[in-house]
Amino acid sequence: RASARRPPQLMLRLRTETPNEWTGVVLADFDAFLVDHAACERKASATSLKLVSHYSDRTALVRELIPFAQEELEHYAQVMEIILERGLATRPDEKDPYVRALMQLIKRGPEQYFLDRLLILAVIEARGCERFGILADALEPGPLKDFYTEITRSEARHHGLFVRLAKEYFAAEVVQQRLDELLEAEAKIVESLPFRAAVH
Repeated sequence: RASARRPPQLMLRLRTETPNEWTGVVLADFDAFLVDHAACERKASATSLKLVSHYSDRTALVRELIPFAQEELEHYAQVMEIILERGLATRPDEKDPYVRALMQLIKRGPEQYFLDRLLILAVIEARGCERFGILADALEPGPLKDFYTEITRSEARHHGLFVRLAKEYFAAEVVQQRLDELLEAEAKIVESLPFRAAVH
């Protein structure tokens, strides 16, 4: 099937590309996509702060994830401004089937859980970056295209952050082996889910 182009900034190699059909679904209900995007940014900020609280003894993580949380919160504010300008309102949080499926891959045990949480966040950020880039390419020239182009550049740094943190606490070969496993599983999840007017 035809695939959309992956942004050149994306360093973490996803095993499957988002097809063009996703873009059509998003553009057909862009208001719903914006509301979902705002929720994703807010959840990303909150999740990183939970990790900071839970692993407050891991200095590198604390130093890296506080600025990350601040940046994601700023993205949330920016998307919310677009939502308010369009006269829209947010909705109660819904379970994201993509994220839920990824979270089910987490292995038991404190250290394995920690590694998997970091790497799953890396994969989620990489997929989001890919899709923001696709959307930026598809939008007509104007403020929204500029916004998503800038968001793509910003998000391109994030998946690398979580992989770097994983390598701070685990051997590089252990990280890479598990990351490969999660990327293979993520590809199957993406291919099994229906397209929605949502980031995932």
